[in-house]
Amino acid sequence: MITTTTRQHTLRGHLPGRRSPRAAGSVEHQAMLAARLTARDRWILALLHEHRVLTSSQLQDAAFPSGRSARQRLRDLYLWRAVSRFQPFRQRGSAPMHYVLGPAGAAVLAAEHGLEVKELGYRHDRAMGIAHNQRLAHTIGVNDFFTALIAHTRTTRGEALVAWWSEARCARHFGDLVIPDGYGRWRTTAHDIEWFLEFDTGTESLTKVGRKLIGYARLADATGIATPVLIWLPTTRREAGARTALARVHADLDNRHAVPVATAAADQLSPRTAHPSPAEAVWLPLTTAPTDRAGPRYTLADLPDAWPGLPPPADPATPDEDTEVAAAAPYRLPPPSPIPPPATPNRLAR
Repeated sequence: MITTTTRQHTLRGHLPGRRSPRAAGSVEHQAMLAARLTARDRWILALLHEHRVLTSSQLQDAAFPSGRSARQRLRDLYLWRAVSRFQPFRQRGSAPMHYVLGPAGAAVLAAEHGLEVKELGYRHDRAMGIAHNQRLAHTIGVNDFFTALIAHTRTTRGEALVAWWSEARCARHFGDLVIPDGYGRWRTTAHDIEWFLEFDTGTESLTKVGRKLIGYARLADATGIATPVLIWLPTTRREAGARTALARVHADLDNRHAVPVATAAADQLSPRTAHPSPAEAVWLPLTTAPTDRAGPRYTLADLPDAWPGLPPPADPATPDEDTEVAAAAPYRLPPPSPIPPPATPNRLAR
């Protein structure tokens, strides 16, 4: 028997300590954020704007030393409405919290670049709309790929992820020919390697996966730049089928050397490593026989050795490269660095 009832107005109450939407848009709230947001906080806001949604575990891998520190700081950002969050439904267990850019965070990001919020192309309802998007799992998978590389960068010397472009940024640059799921650049003491990522979740037909190489061949022909295409698949079995489809299309290309291809499967990652990542020896170049599952497999740093004739990527500092300008323009913010700034001591962070 119910002896006490919950009043309706209490169900609509704000989380204690969280700013109301009206208060979060005030000048006073922006002044408060100026005193409390650290360089790492602002980097997280830029990352969320670029890549749409990141989970708590991904943000921990990218920027925090522990789960506890990640939860505490992300809670602060949520209370200040710098970020918003949601938790997707799962049949078993519970999904991690998913974070998107919040209204106050968008205002900070716009002001930082001398723009209006509308010039960011930001709307809170659209940002939260990713929660119901059918491509949510795919977007999270792509972001998991790159944040795992960031975690590897933070724990390994001599190797670093120095560029990470979102699918939307790739579409603005190359969308008339091909739309990669992401672009990355890996730097070692010996050399750099850049690549386009195709992240396969197992839902597309293998024929469609193979035909994507035609678009990359057109891009290489138009730019004169041979950029490797890395295809990440969920299982080794799926990888074997994909390699057969890829080899069939690759063999018919006019200039096969302009489209270097390598595949890897998620179940190749070693569970014994502290931070399993695509930087491990999981990559199998397409020059290997399509039916060869055993290898040799390369690390991400050693992949250029599989293509001896591949020219090194251009220096990103050269003026001839077709990149975003350093200064922000309406709807065109520069890509954030994949490497987070150093954490601010707790005494100053709060």
